[in-house]
Amino acid sequence: MSSVIEKDIVVIGAGLTGLTLAFYLKKHNKDVLVIEKSNRTGGVIHTENENGFVYETGPNTGVVGNPEVAELFEDLEGLCTFEGADPSAKRRLIWKGNKWHAIPSGLISAIGTPLFTLKDKFRVLGEPFRKPGTNPEETLTDFVKRRLGVSFLNYAVDPFISGVYAGNTDYLIPKYALPKLYALEQNYGSFIRGSMQKAKEKKNDPRLQKATKEVFSAKGGLGKLIDALTQKVGNENILLNAKNTSVSPEKAGFKITTTLNGESVEINAKKVVTTAGAYALPAVLPFLEKAEKEPFEALKYASVVQAIVGFKSWKGMSLKAFGGLVPSRENKKILGALFTSSFFVQRAPEGGTVISVFMGGTRRPEIYEMSDPEIHSLLETQAKEMLEIPDFKPDLLKIFRYKHAIPQYGLDSKQRFETINKLQEKYPGLYLAGNIRDGIGMADRIKQARTLAEELAK
Repeated sequence: MSSVIEKDIVVIGAGLTGLTLAFYLKKHNKDVLVIEKSNRTGGVIHTENENGFVYETGPNTGVVGNPEVAELFEDLEGLCTFEGADPSAKRRLIWKGNKWHAIPSGLISAIGTPLFTLKDKFRVLGEPFRKPGTNPEETLTDFVKRRLGVSFLNYAVDPFISGVYAGNTDYLIPKYALPKLYALEQNYGSFIRGSMQKAKEKKNDPRLQKATKEVFSAKGGLGKLIDALTQKVGNENILLNAKNTSVSPEKAGFKITTTLNGESVEINAKKVVTTAGAYALPAVLPFLEKAEKEPFEALKYASVVQAIVGFKSWKGMSLKAFGGLVPSRENKKILGALFTSSFFVQRAPEGGTVISVFMGGTRRPEIYEMSDPEIHSLLETQAKEMLEIPDFKPDLLKIFRYKHAIPQYGLDSKQRFETINKLQEKYPGLYLAGNIRDGIGMADRIKQARTLAEELAK
C-alpha cells in the first residue's frame, strides 16, 4: 500500500539547518514537509540529563558569529532561552611542555607567554604592513607562516583547527575553511587592520552589533533549541524514521519517495532542499551523473570520538576555563577538552564537573576504531597527567563515535561549490544545503537556513 502527499517545499534532514529552514519557511506561510531518517529531530545535536549531569552528545557550543543566531533566539522567545558562556571562565588553555598555558588576552600576557617565540611576537607588529597573498589555493599552514610565523601556527592556529575542524592545517584552504579570515587579508590587506575596520563598521550598524562572537548554548542544553524549533515547525510537518529517501526530478517539480514503517510514501513537491552529508547525496539524488557525484564522494570527513566524563566531586586541577586544546606537535592522544560545567550553569552536581573530551580527527583516525575499553584506558592515562587527578574513577563516562563528524574544506571545495551551483541551475527548485557548503559551525548553519528561507519565500 502506498500514499501520495502534495507539498510546496520538502526539506530532507531535520538537523539544525533543516529545522531552522522549515521554521522560517513556516513564518512565511509556506507549505513545508521535513523528512528525517532517524527517530528524532536535531541530527547530531542532542542533550542528555543523567544523575545530575547535563551533557551534549554532539556539538557543545556555538558562537554568535552573525546576527542570525541572536535573531533566531529572539524569534523563539518563550520556548528556549539563550545562554552565554560565563565570562569568568573565558580562559582558553594550550598544552605545551607538559603543562597548560593560557592564550594571551592582552599585551602584557602576549609579551610574557611561552607559547610563541620572541621573533614571532615582534613579527606580529609588522603584520599590518605585509602584502596580501596572491595564491587562493594556499594552505592554512603556509598562510599562517607567511603572516604570523611558525610558533603562531604551532601553538595557536593548529590547536584551534583541532578544536573546530579536528583537521590538519596542511590540508585546509583558508579561502574555503576560514573565509572571514581570508577576506580580512584580501579586502583590508591585514588581519589587524581588517579587524579594526570591521569593528568600526559594526558600531554603525545595530544589526551587526548582535554578532557578539559570544559562545552560546540554550539554558538546559542545545536540545532545548531543537525542541523549540521542532514545536514551531510542528510534528505534523515532520516525518521521522523515513528510510531510503530518494529524489527524482519531474516536469512540474520533484517526486520524493521514502519508506515509513514498511510502507512506501510518495511526495510531490515544487522544490526540494537536501541538507544531507556529502556521503549520503548519491543515494538521495540517484539521478546525478557520475561526474556530478564525484565532488561529493571526494569530500573528506574527520572521524571523531567524544567522551563525556563527569565527577560528582572534583579533585583535580582548577577548571576555571573554557577548556584546553592540544597542538598536534605535542603528540598527545586527545584533541582537546571542554570544561562545560565551568561556563554553563547547572551542568553538573554542586562541587562536581562534566568535561567533554574529543579524540581522533584527521591526524589520528585510528582512535575512531578503538574499543570502549581502549578509549577508557587512553582517557585514564591522559586525564591523570593533564587534569592532575590521582585516580580516574568518573561517576559518568559515555563514549560516542561520529564517523562523518566534520567535513574538511580542502582544495576540492572549489569543485564541490561549482558543482552545487551547476546542479541548482540544471534542476530549478533543487537546493543543496547543509555543511557541504557555507561553513561548518552552528552560526553558519543558522545563517544558511535563514538566507535560503528568504530566497524560497520570494
